[in-house]
Parts: sequence; structure tokens; C-alpha cells
Amino acid sequence: MLKLALFFAIVAVIAALLGFTGVAAGAAAIAKILFFIFLVLCIAFLLLGVFVAKKIVD
Repeated sequence: MLKLALFFAIVAVIAALLGFTGVAAGAAAIAKILFFIFLVLCIAFLLLGVFVAKKIVD
């Protein structure tokens, strides 16, 4: 998912350089959404791993 966010961010930058503002805005919005979804999942799995590992060790 992070690769998709990076891909859409690159597409947004290239489209902005070429003057396609509508495409750039759309790609940037998709990249931002995917990045925040990835961030939330990363934090959730990190917390889940810490709490589950604590239960296994105890």
C-alpha cells in the first residue's frame, strides 16, 4: 500500500510539472489517502504486536 501511495505521489508531481492540474490534484489526493491508511494500519499492528507479545511472555 505504501508503494501505491508513493506511485500516486510521483504521478502527481509529474502531472503538476506538465500542467495537468486536475490529474495532479486527483493523484495527490489518492496518495494522501493511501498514506494515511498505511499509517493507521502500521500503528494498529505495532500496538497489537506489543500487547500480544506481552500476553505471550507473561
